[in-house]
Parts: sequence; C-alpha cells; structure tokens
Amino acid sequence: MTEVAAAPIGLSWAPKLPSLPAACGSSSRKGSAPTSSIDAQGSLWKPSNELVGGIFVPPRDPRKVNKMARKNVKDTTGKGWFDMPAPTITPELKKDLEILQLRHVLDPKRHFKRSGKSKALPKYFQVGTVIAPASEFYSGRLTKSDQKTNLVDEILSDPKLKNYRMRKVREIQETRTPGGNQKWKNKGRQTFKRAKDRRK
Repeated sequence: MTEVAAAPIGLSWAPKLPSLPAACGSSSRKGSAPTSSIDAQGSLWKPSNELVGGIFVPPRDPRKVNKMARKNVKDTTGKGWFDMPAPTITPELKKDLEILQLRHVLDPKRHFKRSGKSKALPKYFQVGTVIAPASEFYSGRLTKSDQKTNLVDEILSDPKLKNYRMRKVREIQETRTPGGNQKWKNKGRQTFKRAKDRRK
C-alpha cells in the first residue's frame, strides 16, 4: 500500500532566492569545457536595493542602515515651526531672496531692521501670494500692468524707485570722477596745480 503525501492546508510562501551556480569541482577530463561560475539569470551577486521575492532586504552593515535612515528623514524646521519644509532654490527665488536682503537700500524713506550679519540665504522659507480684499480695490491694489511674476521685476518696473536709483548712481559717479574732462581742457602753467586742487 502506497502512502499519499498530504497537501498543505492554507497559504504557503517561500522567498525566490537566486539559484546557486553549478559546482566547479575538479574534473578528471582534460578536454571538457569549463563551466561558468556566474550564470546570467542566477548569479550570487545582487545589488543591495534589489527586491528579493518582492520584499526589501535591508543591508547588514549598520552604517548603511543609518545612512538610509538619514536620507528618509525630511528636511524640516521641526515641530516648533509646524514642520516647514526647505524648498528647492531656483534662480528666480534666489534673486528674490537677495533683493529682500538688500531692502534697506531700495527706499530712502523706509528703514528696516537688518536680518543679521551673515550674507547666507535662508534655508527655510515660504512664498505666498497677497490677495487684496475688495475694500482696497482703488487704494492698495496693483493694477494688472504693475503685477509681475517676480519681486525683482516689480521693483525694476517701479518708476519712483527707478528715479531714485538713477539719482543715486549720478551722485556716486560725480563723487568718484576726479575732474571729468575739464582737466584736459586746462592749458598753461597752472594746469597741474588746478588738477591737484580738484583731487582734494
């Protein structure tokens, strides 16, 4: 009487492990072709991030595990600032941040507190859009022609700030030019003396 093996009840699962290569043991034949130790489909080496049987197998090295854990942690300010994330800085955002750091130079009648001595750009910040209420339709809102995509474009297109910038540039140029073209027009013995007096 033959015994029949009982079929397993329920679900069974086994991981799909790579098949071991054929053993290269000592062959007694001299003319036989050597068998390759690495099979194309069933090789022993597998990258650390490859899934084995659909399940991620973490690396055994604790340093690699800690490195992976540090990568997974999100770069935020913390619970005190409601986990505000660090945004990626684009060239447009970089220009806007630099303009905000130089805001004390823009308007002569407004005085701002310096943010600090460090010239480094902030790491954590948020950018929002100001929505003017209906009550400020005529008084405090920008017209569509004044609205720009960047803060830099808005500042450069403002006519009052443009006049102020041009005036300051003229003042700086006048103070830094030694005598202009007038020193070349002076002729005679007193030329050197007059040029020297102008430099004082």
